[in-house]
Amino acid sequence: MENIQQPQIVPVAALSDEAKVAFYKKTYSHVAGGVLAFFIAEYLLLQSNALVDFMLSMTQGWRWLIMLGGFMFMTNYAESTALKTSDKNKQYMAYGLYILAQAIIFIPLIYIAIMYSGGMDLLNQAAIVTLSLFGGLTAVVFVTNKDFSFLKSALTVGFFIAMGLIIAGALFGFDMGLWFSVGMCVLAAGSILYQTSNLVHKYTNEQYIPAAMGLFASLMLLFWYVIQIFLSRD
Repeated sequence: MENIQQPQIVPVAALSDEAKVAFYKKTYSHVAGGVLAFFIAEYLLLQSNALVDFMLSMTQGWRWLIMLGGFMFMTNYAESTALKTSDKNKQYMAYGLYILAQAIIFIPLIYIAIMYSGGMDLLNQAAIVTLSLFGGLTAVVFVTNKDFSFLKSALTVGFFIAMGLIIAGALFGFDMGLWFSVGMCVLAAGSILYQTSNLVHKYTNEQYIPAAMGLFASLMLLFWYVIQIFLSRD
């Protein structure tokens, strides 16, 4: 029986410069593909008035907490599946599932943003700001070659505090306000630094899909709260 040669697993940090560039290209092309798939899925989902009405009805109180709980479950499932398996088909399935989950939970925010500006102006501005920040933060990691893994503890604490505030706001009906969105943008920026650092120092040459998923998640978190800041303008 012919033996099937398995791809050699090598840490990205140990690769040649040419191989590193190839890995980075694969990763960021998958991030770009995820963003494109997100917007296509979002456009298609927004065509369903029933789905839009349902999602808008789920944005208040305990209903929104149910939505967030379902989203977090899907996120954890997709991320763990992508990291635990070397099967590319399963990794793509997990990534696709995560993109769909993001598209669904973004429905109310995207719809409100379109209604607020009477078109796509606000979303276009938010997208430009988000991509500019993402590009700048990514450049910081690659230019300095600094390991930002030390941010993990601070990000973990920050996300727990944020979740506590979101839960309290949903249960007791108070608006989180502009400064909470600014704080979440700072947290998302730290997450981008951390995920980009992992791209350089943590992943192996075959983990470009999980790496792309981590970057995509941080990018979407930043996009969400940049939109919130734009919506907070008088």
